[in-house]
Amino acid sequence: MEEDPGVMPRRTQHTLSRRTVDRLRVESGDAVFWDRDLPGFGVRVYPSGRKMFVVQCRGPAGIRRVSLGPYGELSCERARRRARAVIDRIKRGEEAGAAASGRAFTVAELAERYMEAHVAVNCNAHTQGICRGSLRNHILPALGSRPVATVRREDAEALHYALRATPRAANRALEVLSKMFAVAEDWGLAPPGGNPCRFVARYRQGMRERFLSADEYRRVGRALRELETQSALRARAAAALRLLMVTGCRLTEVLTLRWDDVDRKAGELRLRDAKTGPRMVVLTPAALRVLSELRRVPRSPWVFAGSAPDRHLSQLTTYWHQVRARAGVEDVRIHDLRHSFASRALALGESLTMIGRLLGHADVGTTARYAHLAREAEKVAVARVGGSIEADILRARPSHAP
Repeated sequence: MEEDPGVMPRRTQHTLSRRTVDRLRVESGDAVFWDRDLPGFGVRVYPSGRKMFVVQCRGPAGIRRVSLGPYGELSCERARRRARAVIDRIKRGEEAGAAASGRAFTVAELAERYMEAHVAVNCNAHTQGICRGSLRNHILPALGSRPVATVRREDAEALHYALRATPRAANRALEVLSKMFAVAEDWGLAPPGGNPCRFVARYRQGMRERFLSADEYRRVGRALRELETQSALRARAAAALRLLMVTGCRLTEVLTLRWDDVDRKAGELRLRDAKTGPRMVVLTPAALRVLSELRRVPRSPWVFAGSAPDRHLSQLTTYWHQVRARAGVEDVRIHDLRHSFASRALALGESLTMIGRLLGHADVGTTARYAHLAREAEKVAVARVGGSIEADILRARPSHAP
């Protein structure tokens, strides 16, 4: 990593990926091609074909320019992670290539910087909440005061084992800790190759499945109306729950929905901060009816506005607990409404591919969890067809010879 005192060439923006960088060429002189997603991160291309990742950023002492390393030795993703660390140091007024000003960082200090410089920049609100919760509830109480360099595999194993009663939480804490140490290694805050989570085996997680039946849907709908009538449930909370049920959207996708994302003319909801990236959701007549009953709160961009104009509705799970208790479905989580949407789609004959598109799955393996429901639907269909044919066979009468 070297300081570059030269003047940076003109700004040409691209999304830097392996395919993009491989294609970059210059005829004469060198040129820097800047990343569209991470300001200050770029690759300098020379006429010889040599390519060098660079960073340019303004700090307390003015503009700093740093060479990160040659393309080939560094992948685009690794260079981007290193660039974020360098940009963070420059903005803090630290030496760009220094690890931690010669002192031992604690896990708590690393977590603070990780959340601020990596998670807040690269992750959506849902993922940020998961990381924050794992750090606050599990990782920091166990390891927060420890120097980063002293955390070993046995420490990660002990943390994981302590959470064995909740395998999902245990695996999630391990994933957050592992990612944090991987980023810390790129930042120079952790020893190379010293990720303590590297060889810790994850627990097997059983897939929890709960789907609302037609009768349960009716009970939930009746509970929503009754609680609204009694003013025990906010109208916006009831509308948000209805939109969850009729669209199959994720909780955060509904809560962070803005009025600018509602395109009535095109008949779409434009979800710009979905878990798997921006996607479109068809505005069905049912969804339109839910939205048409909402009044826009002045100065608030949110469809489901909160107590302040700059905040959206939160704690919808608490409202859902009221509804499910009234409906007698206490074991149904709010995320099970999304599973129920998929289950109903299968019952109506939709394919797994179509359901994956409706739910916004980036990986077909995620939709494959509903494959057994598709097989059950096939069994019912086969039984129905076979029964119909059998009835005709049994009703058949022998013909009498003349």
